[in-house]
Amino acid sequence: MIGIIVPVHNEEQLLDACIKSLLVASCHERLNNEHVKILIVLDDCTDTSRRIAEAHPVTTLVCAHRNVGKTRAQGADHLLAIGARWLAFTDADSIVPGSWLADQLGFEVDAVCGIVEVTDWSEHPSGVRERYDAHYTPVDGHRHIHGANLGVSSEAYRRAGGFRALPTHEDVHLVADLESSGAVIKWTAANRVKTSARKNCRCREGFGDYLSSLAEPAG
Repeated sequence: MIGIIVPVHNEEQLLDACIKSLLVASCHERLNNEHVKILIVLDDCTDTSRRIAEAHPVTTLVCAHRNVGKTRAQGADHLLAIGARWLAFTDADSIVPGSWLADQLGFEVDAVCGIVEVTDWSEHPSGVRERYDAHYTPVDGHRHIHGANLGVSSEAYRRAGGFRALPTHEDVHLVADLESSGAVIKWTAANRVKTSARKNCRCREGFGDYLSSLAEPAG
């Protein structure tokens, strides 16, 4: 069984599109009909996120951590307990490609770090996209780490100790722990996940804050 974990905090505007993309990816022919369980971890949601999730054939889990590291870890623990052999992670403001899971498994490695692609820059002033592109390397062998595009075998995840209870950069620390434990990691540009460039981001010091920091060139 393959598990997908999506941490959610008040994502009623974008969650539906995310889940629909995951359902498509779960049915890819190269998965050979292996069961895929999509777990939506609702972290202290006060909007209609739960109702949106429950309208789809997914599993929901409710918590009140307000800590993305704890939320991802709880989701992973839930899926590991019911036999998931592979864990795939994305974010509620992201849309995965149809071959997302199939590509991750096809690399036959311990973990896969993919890249993200922003398609709507309208919330940011002129110059942000150019400065972002100047520092982003969307090629195989990159060293970008995104919780929105990450996969890991259950064995490697356990060996690394799982996600730390961190409010941000939990994905960076997991990958560092994977490397320290000897995991074989594929740094790929092949399965790009489309993600939001919104300013009203859910995780401080995350991707959204990084983009906002590019609004003014360094002095």
